Amino acid sequence: MSLTVGDRLNKAEEAVQARVKRHNSLTSGHRACQGCGEALAARCALDAAYNATGGKIVVVNATGCLEVFTTPYPDNAWGVPWLHSLFGNAPAVATGAAAAFAARGDHEMRVIAQGGDGGTTDIGMGCLSGMFERNDDVLYICYNNEAYMNTGVQRSSSTPALSRTATTFPIKQYMGNDPMSGKCVPKIAMAHGIPYVATATIGDIRDFERKVVKAIHMRGARYIEVYSPCPLGWGSQPCDTVRLARLVVRCGLYPLFEAENGKISSVTKIENLIPVEDYLRPQKRFAHLFGKNADPEHIKVIQKIADANIEEYNLTGGC
Repeated sequence: MSLTVGDRLNKAEEAVQARVKRHNSLTSGHRACQGCGEALAARCALDAAYNATGGKIVVVNATGCLEVFTTPYPDNAWGVPWLHSLFGNAPAVATGAAAAFAARGDHEMRVIAQGGDGGTTDIGMGCLSGMFERNDDVLYICYNNEAYMNTGVQRSSSTPALSRTATTFPIKQYMGNDPMSGKCVPKIAMAHGIPYVATATIGDIRDFERKVVKAIHMRGARYIEVYSPCPLGWGSQPCDTVRLARLVVRCGLYPLFEAENGKISSVTKIENLIPVEDYLRPQKRFAHLFGKNADPEHIKVIQKIADANIEEYNLTGGC
């Protein structure tokens, strides 16, 4: 099956992004880099939510790249009601917005909180966990580009194993980010037993939109993490953004799944499994793993992570 947005030969329902009359929740004029995965993901997510609710959404945005490049004073690229929170309190602000609508008796407005991995997995982790634990009626979307891109490409707790960042630069003793570090927020969300958790990528927009629509119609705390490549921080070509979002799934490093009430309910199988090298090579943040003095054992470390995901989620079973 083709994953292209406007594939007219596919019998599946046309993606919102393929429609001439899409809302354009994030419109032209913003200052994102060429090939920015976060900008594409945000527009897809909010257009899908806008379409599903008839425009009855309000968005709370954590500080970060997405906030900076969409609202440089005095401009604003948002076509939906939008609030800017601090770096770490978007879940709390969104919780307050949801409570305010409930107090007014407005049960149609849906609240979406969003942020990058820095504001989600690190700085905002306490507020996010509180939102999950209370089962607040908010959909939280994390645009995961695997580092603090806005402040200079520093490591976050979502930075992958052996990746180069400004704070995990490869030197003789350390070949990039520590493979034993980091956290998996989708699993943390599942541990809270919230109604809905999902992972997605901009490499399959139909799947991403479907998960957003499903989540927006549910009640309680929901969490979607979308894999959003960053050409600037990753050292990849802007034209490779969607390609990388597909390769990371095909090699097993980023499993696509849904979970309801703490248990996995759906997994996207890998139809054509590839080695992790195919995903790593187009990115300069992994260039040190392929130089003339590179140690093949380092690639094996990353391959073991992918293999473990394939086994844990049964990603190739039944294909």
